[in-house]
Amino acid sequence: MVRSCMKIKNRKMVDGWCKREGEEAKSMEIQLKEIKVWEWREGCERMMEVERSSLFNCVVNFLLEENYLLTAFELLHELLDDGRHDQAIRLQNYFADPSRFPPNDISRLNSLPTADPQTLLHLKNQSEHKLAITDYELRLANEDIAKLKSQLHSHTQRLNQLYAPQSNGDAWEGQNREPNGNAMGPLTDTERRDLNCAVKEYLLFAGYRLTAMTFYEEVKDQNLENWNNTNASGPHALRHYYYHYLSSTPVVAEENITQGQESNTLLIANERLKQENESLLKDKDMAYGQITDLTKSLEALHKDLKDKENMVQVLKQSLENQRKDLHASRIEINNYKEEINKLQMEVEWLKEQNRGIPEHGKFVGYENETLHIEDTEIEIHEDQGAISYPIDAALDIIRNEDAQSTTSRTMSKYTDKHEDEPYALFNPANANSAFENIENIPEQNVSKQEEDNKINAKTDNANDEAISEKMGLRTIQILADALPKIVPYVLINHREELLPLMMCAIEHHPDSRTRDSLTHTLFNLIKRPDEQQRRIIMDACVSLAKNVGEMRTETELLPQCWEQINHTYEERRLLVAQSCGELAEFVRPEIRDSLILSIVQQLIEDGAIIVREAAAHNLAMLLPLFQGMDKYFQVEELMFQLMGDRSGVVVETTLKELVIAVVKWGNKLDHVLRVLFSHILSSAQHCPPLSVMEGCIESHLHALGEIERWNIDVLLRMLEELTPFVYEKAIETCPFLSEVESTQVVFSTTLLKLYSRGNAEWDAFEWMHLECFPKLIQLSCLLPWKEDNLRSRISKFLLTVSQRFGDSYVTCIMLPVFLTALGDDADLIFFPSTIKSRINGLRPRSIVAEKLSTLCVLPLVLAGILSAPGKRNQLEDYSRKLLVEDNSEENQPTKHTPEIINAIRFISIFEENHGMIFTIVWEMVASSNVNMKITVAKLLKAIVPYIDAKIASTHALPALVTLGSDQNLDVKCASIEAFGVVAQRFKNDTIVDKIRVQMGAFLEDGSHEVTISVIRALVVAVPNTTEQLRDYLVSKISQLTAVPGTASSDLTRRRERANAFCEAIRALDATDLSASSVREFLLPATQNLLKDLDALDPAHKEALEIIMKERTGESFGGASKSMGSHLGLPSSVSNFFGDGGLLGKRDSTEEKVVFPKAATTPQPQVEDTRLRRIMLGHFSDILRTKGKQHDHSHNQ
Repeated sequence: MVRSCMKIKNRKMVDGWCKREGEEAKSMEIQLKEIKVWEWREGCERMMEVERSSLFNCVVNFLLEENYLLTAFELLHELLDDGRHDQAIRLQNYFADPSRFPPNDISRLNSLPTADPQTLLHLKNQSEHKLAITDYELRLANEDIAKLKSQLHSHTQRLNQLYAPQSNGDAWEGQNREPNGNAMGPLTDTERRDLNCAVKEYLLFAGYRLTAMTFYEEVKDQNLENWNNTNASGPHALRHYYYHYLSSTPVVAEENITQGQESNTLLIANERLKQENESLLKDKDMAYGQITDLTKSLEALHKDLKDKENMVQVLKQSLENQRKDLHASRIEINNYKEEINKLQMEVEWLKEQNRGIPEHGKFVGYENETLHIEDTEIEIHEDQGAISYPIDAALDIIRNEDAQSTTSRTMSKYTDKHEDEPYALFNPANANSAFENIENIPEQNVSKQEEDNKINAKTDNANDEAISEKMGLRTIQILADALPKIVPYVLINHREELLPLMMCAIEHHPDSRTRDSLTHTLFNLIKRPDEQQRRIIMDACVSLAKNVGEMRTETELLPQCWEQINHTYEERRLLVAQSCGELAEFVRPEIRDSLILSIVQQLIEDGAIIVREAAAHNLAMLLPLFQGMDKYFQVEELMFQLMGDRSGVVVETTLKELVIAVVKWGNKLDHVLRVLFSHILSSAQHCPPLSVMEGCIESHLHALGEIERWNIDVLLRMLEELTPFVYEKAIETCPFLSEVESTQVVFSTTLLKLYSRGNAEWDAFEWMHLECFPKLIQLSCLLPWKEDNLRSRISKFLLTVSQRFGDSYVTCIMLPVFLTALGDDADLIFFPSTIKSRINGLRPRSIVAEKLSTLCVLPLVLAGILSAPGKRNQLEDYSRKLLVEDNSEENQPTKHTPEIINAIRFISIFEENHGMIFTIVWEMVASSNVNMKITVAKLLKAIVPYIDAKIASTHALPALVTLGSDQNLDVKCASIEAFGVVAQRFKNDTIVDKIRVQMGAFLEDGSHEVTISVIRALVVAVPNTTEQLRDYLVSKISQLTAVPGTASSDLTRRRERANAFCEAIRALDATDLSASSVREFLLPATQNLLKDLDALDPAHKEALEIIMKERTGESFGGASKSMGSHLGLPSSVSNFFGDGGLLGKRDSTEEKVVFPKAATTPQPQVEDTRLRRIMLGHFSDILRTKGKQHDHSHNQ
C-alpha cells in the first residue's frame, strides 16, 4: 500500500516536472520566433536603408554625369537645410574642388559690377573679337591634330608590323573587350527621358521639391509630365538604366585595363621595395656590428687610459718613497760625518804618539787616510739613477779661505750659465770622474812624495765640486723661496726681467710642489698682459718646455693652461689659447688630440672675440701635429662653428687659416663641400616664405633673418676660398692630360671635347656643373629680389670660377648650364650623354618656374658669367636681346618685363656696366614702340639709385625729358615716376632746376592723370629733396587747389585729386617749410581743399583740420587742451573727441569752463617740430582707416 502510494506520488511529480519543462520550451520557442522576427525586420530596414542610399547615390551620379549642376547644387542646399550632412559630403567635395570652380573666378564673378548697356556692348565686341581669334586658333589646332593623327597612324602601322607577334594576345583581348563596351551604344532619347523622369519622381518622392523644380527647368528639351504613359517604373528604371549606362560606356573598360596595369606596376614596385628593405636591414645589421666593435675598442681605450693613470700614480708614489729614502740617507751621512770627525781626532792623537818613528807613522797615516776615504763613499739613488755624493774625510779640515773662493767661483759660473740642461748642477758624472783616480791609488807608491801630491790635488777638486753642488742646490732653494715674495713688488713693465731666474728655478728645483707654485707665478706674472708681454711669457714657456721634456710639460705646464681657461680677464684666456698651439710640439701625440684639443674647443665658445680668434689660429697650428684622423669630424664641426661666428675678425681668421689647414690635413674636400652646401641651403629653407599662398612666386622665396643672411654670406665666402682646391683636384684627376699638348690651356676646347665622349670618369671636374651650379641656382631661387648682397657674393664666386677655369670652360660648360636653368636655348654638345638629362632637369617646367628663374637666375647670368673679362660684348648683345628685340613687335610686350628690369638693375650696381646700359637705353628711347618706351622709363626709374650725378645729368635726365615729350599718356606717366626717383636721389641744384622745369611743362598739359602723377612723384621725393623743390611743390598745389574742384562732375576724379593733394600737404607739413611758404601756400591750399567736403576723405579732412589749427596757432578751450599743449599734442587730443571730429561733436549749448586767473596764464607756444607733425600724420592714418570703414558701411 505504501509502496503503491509512493509510486503514484513519484509519477505525479514526474508528470509535473515534464509539464513545466514543456511550458518553458514553448516560451523559449516563442521568444526565439520574436527574435527572428525582430532580426528580419532590422535586416529589412537595413536593406531598405542601403537601397535608399544606393538610389540616392545613383541620382547624384546621374546629375553629375549629365552635367545638371544647378539641380545638384540645389540638392546640396536642401540636404544641408534638412541636416543630412552625411549624404551631402560628396556634393560638397564636388563643388569645393578648386580645379572645377577656381576661387579667383568665383571672387571675380562676385565682384563684377552691374553692367550698363554701353559696357555690355563693349564686352560683346571684345567677345566677338576673341571668338574670331579663337576660331582661327581652333582651325589651326584642328589642322595640327589632323597632321599628328596621320603621323601617329603611320607610326602605329610601323610598330604593328614590327611587334605583330607580341601584340596578338593584347589585340585579341581588345577585340573581345570592345563589343562589351560599345555593344549597347549610347542612350536613346526615350531612355534618357525615362531617366530624367525617374530622377524627377525620386526628388519629389524624397521631398526635394526645390531641387525637382530646378531639375525641371534645367531639362528644357524634354517634357517630363507625360512619363506615366510609359511602362518604365521609377526607382527600378532609374537603377536599371543607370547601371546599364555605366556598364555600357567604354570608359569602364579602359579603367579596368588601366587598373590592371597599375596593379602590375604596384606589384613590381612592392617587390623592389621589399628588396630595398632587405638590403637596408643588412646594412643596419652591419652598422650595429660596427657600433659594437667601436664600443669594444672604446672600452679597451678607456681601460688602457685607466691603467696608465694607475701607473702614473704608482710612479708618483715610488718617487715620493725615493725622496724619503734620500732624506734618510742624508741623515745617515751626517751621522757618518760625526764618526769621521771622531776618527780624525783619534788619527791625530796616534800621530802625536808615533811621531818618533817616521816611516811607520807615515805608513799608518796613509793607511788610515785611505781607509777613511773608502769608508766614506756613500751611494744615493734617486729617480732610478745613481747620484753619488762622495764624502771626503778631509772635508772639515779645508781652510776657510779656500772654501770661500770655491763658493764665489760656483756662483759666478751659475750666473753666467743659468739656462743649462736640467739637473746639470747635480750631475753625478762630474763627481764620479773626479774621484776616479782616488779609488785606483796603488799601494806600492806610498813612499813617493810626488804621487802623494797628486792625490791631494784630486781630493781638493772633489771637495770643490761637492761644495759647488751643495751651494747650487742651496742657491736654487733660496731663489725659489724668494721669487714669490719679490714678484709683487716689481713694476709690471719690468717683471719680464725676472723670467730667466724663474725659468732656472722651475727647471732645476727638485721639489714638484715648489715647481708648480713657480709655474703658476709664471702664468700670473702680469695681471693683464698686452701682446708684447704675452709674447715674452710664451717664449719663456716654450724654452722651458724644450728643456724639461714631454712629461714635465704635460704634468706642470698644461695644468696651468687648464686652470686659466675660465679666468676673468680675456688677456689671460688669450695666453692660454696661444700656449695650446705653441706647446703642442713638446707633448706626446696622444695629448695633442685629447687634452689640448679639449682646451681649444672650450676657448672657441669663449665670449671674447679676441680669444675665439686666437683659438681658431692655434687650432690651425695644431692640426699638422695630429698623427691620426680620429678627430677629423670633430675638427670639421669646430670649423663650421667658427664660420658661423658673429664676429668678422673670427670668420676672417677661420677663412684664411683654419679652412685651408683642415682641407690640407684631412684631405676630405668632397665632404667639406657637401656639408657646406647643406648648411647654405638649410639656412635659407628654414626661413618662412614671403607668402603662404601656393602658386605664386612669393611662396617660393624666403624672408631671411639677419643671422641666416650672415651665415649664407660667410659660407659663400668659404666656397670661394675652396675654389683653388677644387681646381687643383680637377687637374690632378684629369684622365686626358696625356692626350693634350702641354702648351695648351688646361681646360681647352680640345680637352672638353674628349670629356664629352664620356669614355672616362672625371668626378672632380663634374662636381662643379653637376653639384655646385645646380645648388647655387636652387639657392638663388630661394632669395627675394632685394637680397643684392648675397647675389653679388654668388656672382663674385662665379667670376672667380670663370677666371680660374678659363674662357673655354665658361663658354662650353658654365653658360649652357645657366641658360638651361633660365629656360633659354643652350648647346650641350660638350656634355656627355649620360649627364645631359640632369642638365635638362634644370629647365623650368611651368609659368611660375619660368618667372622665378627670370627673377633669380638671370641676374647671375648677367653679373656672374657674361660680366667676365672676355664676355663683355656678349653681355651687351644678350641685354639688348632681352630689352629691345623681345619688345620690338607692336603690342607684344615681353612676358617677364619686371623681372628683366630687375636683372638690369642688379648689374647697374657695378659701375663698369653703366655705359653699356645707357647705350641700350638710348636705343629704346629712340624707338617708336610704346611698350618699349614704357619699359625704358621703368628701367630708368630702377637704375637711378645706382648712378652718380654726372651720369644722371648727361644720360638719365635727357632720356626722361625725351620720354616726357611723348604724346602717349602711359609713356608720359611712366617718365614722371622716374623723375620723382631722380628728385629723391639727387640734391644737385642743376638737376633740381631741370626737374622743376620739366614738371612745370607736365602741369601745363592740364591732364588729370598727368597732374596726379606729378604730385605723387614729387611727394615721394619730399623728405629727401631740397627746400627749393618743396617750395615749388607747395606753390603748385596752392595754384591747383585754387581752381574750383566742383566744376568737374566726376566725383571719382575729384576724390582722386583731393587725395593726392592731401597726401602732398601732409608730407610737406612734416618737413621744415619756411614761414612764408606756410603762410602763402600751405594754409591757402589747405583751406581750398576743405571747401569741397564731398570729395574729401574723412581721414584727410581730420588731418587738414589738425594742420590748420597747428599752423594758425588757434587755442583750445578746456583743461584738456591746456594740458595737451604742455605735451605738444593739443590739437590731436582735442580732435579725437570734439570740434566736429569723427568720434564726437561739440554741443553748441555746452558751457565754457571758467578757470581762475592763475590758470589763464598764456602757455608757451608749442614748438612746431617735424616729429610732432609725423605723429599727427600717424593719428590721421588711423582716422582715415576708420573713416573708410564708416564710409564703406554707409554705402552698403
